[in-house]
Amino acid sequence: MATTQEAPRTEQDTLQELARRHLWMHFTRLSAYAEHEVPVIVRGEGCYVYDEHGKRYLDGLSALFCVNIGHGRADIAQAGADQAKELGFFTNWSYAHPPAIKLAARIAELAPGDLNRVFFTSGGSEAVESAIKLARQYFKFSGKPNKTKLIARDVAYHGTSLGALSATGITALREPFEPLTPGGCHVVNTNTYRLPAGMTDADLAEAIAHRIEFEGPDTVAAVILEPVQNAGGCFTPPEGYFERVREICDEYDVLLISDEVICAWGRLGEWFGSQRYGYQPDIITTAKGLTSAYAPMGAMIASDRLAEPFLSGTRSFVHGFTFAGHPMSAAIAMANLDAFEREGILEHVRANEGPFRAMLESLRDIPIVGDVRGAGYFQAIELVKDQDTQASFSDAEAETLLRGFLSGELFRRGLICRADDRGDPVLQLSPPLIAGPEQFEEIEAVLRPVLTEAAELMRRSQD
Repeated sequence: MATTQEAPRTEQDTLQELARRHLWMHFTRLSAYAEHEVPVIVRGEGCYVYDEHGKRYLDGLSALFCVNIGHGRADIAQAGADQAKELGFFTNWSYAHPPAIKLAARIAELAPGDLNRVFFTSGGSEAVESAIKLARQYFKFSGKPNKTKLIARDVAYHGTSLGALSATGITALREPFEPLTPGGCHVVNTNTYRLPAGMTDADLAEAIAHRIEFEGPDTVAAVILEPVQNAGGCFTPPEGYFERVREICDEYDVLLISDEVICAWGRLGEWFGSQRYGYQPDIITTAKGLTSAYAPMGAMIASDRLAEPFLSGTRSFVHGFTFAGHPMSAAIAMANLDAFEREGILEHVRANEGPFRAMLESLRDIPIVGDVRGAGYFQAIELVKDQDTQASFSDAEAETLLRGFLSGELFRRGLICRADDRGDPVLQLSPPLIAGPEQFEEIEAVLRPVLTEAAELMRRSQD
């Protein structure tokens, strides 16, 4: 009697089963993989990554705005392995080690103005959390204990820890975890494509002054802003915006925190985004590209003025993280910065920003393309129902457009980018900083037909 034998299980079968059973992916609708494969990325090289089936994808998002130097750099990873042979780990809690000391000095040298004090963290949310706590403790030591509030912008993303989430201006990310850390206040962002009725570009900075006055200047500790706002789709500042914000912060004795978790380390063609836009923050928060994501690491970079109250007596900044300043991560960061300088990465971004943007601008003839905006290798396309009126899609339409079609189709055709509706529907592109004209052509070769099909899909749905 014949028997039916089960087909032998492959490694891919096992990985898929284990992923569905045990791996809780971040910001992910787990139900989406009940009938579809989990995308399993197994290898990276340059601007490309490969899945478990060997299919190649152009990484148009630098994984998550962070693999700045590109994938597969064994020399960057080797720096961590070499460090592990000498000192795998020791804490920065009352101790120091050479990798953290040297990296802190190097960051201080690159940072603008008197930002000479580097407090390491394990990532971006921790860096923002540290900045909020430093602002509060600094003002307590300065005899202004009521200065605790934080002003951020609508739709801005500053992290997911409860303190950072109070700065985040995205309702859907805040509501599930309320009540949040108190003190988060929000003002209009710099989306000049959709200025509120009656407002001009010049009013955007003044909104911060008005909010400080409304809250009471004696209660506001800091303003936190990204040089180019990520959520909502790469909002750039209008001319003079940050110059005026700096004046406002000085007038009301409020700290200016530049959240550069994405915008630092070459993403905008400079070491720091604040350098591109010519303003001096009191604190910079950073992570991601510091190590090009070859190891987890972030940092809060503070001015000498903010460190002053902690330099005498028994005071200390009562805050820290076990793995912050990890020697292997610090060694990797140093190797990453060495590669930046040796290979002219900042110069490469500045030289190729124009062609990258021109490619995206060329897509404006597609009816669904409303706005193209951004800076450096950090660009976005806003998708609209009608170019002339700038009418946006409803929530249901955005769901159909982004998750029902674009996300899957772009990935199927070999392009990784972000289709997002935190705000109006956008596609974000943020390739590794080593990308050039060849990759821009590949991006266009996928975007143009997919966006054209998306425009037709949405047109038919409205008929």
